[in-house]
Amino acid sequence: MNQPDGNQDDNRRGLDNPANLTRLFHLLAVVCAVLLILDLFDLSDLLYHKHANYEVEHWFGFYPLFGFLAYSFIVFAGHLWRRVVMRGEDYYGD
Repeated sequence: MNQPDGNQDDNRRGLDNPANLTRLFHLLAVVCAVLLILDLFDLSDLLYHKHANYEVEHWFGFYPLFGFLAYSFIVFAGHLWRRVVMRGEDYYGD
């Protein structure tokens, strides 16, 4: 709802508020950094135990690197797939 004075910042809650998005991003960065440091010093067994099937899974930073590469592949594949299935603006003959 619009307020008479045009100030809508008071009505923003949750993720609509850019300050909350910044806090969430910083919290995620801190959690990722802590997990990476635990993995660096091989202290990850304090929080979780790696049940690795392959030796490569014991390498430092394997899971973050694999996750980033998999996510990047999905985004890139989606970009290419959009080009394949996208129809023209006048597809329906309007």
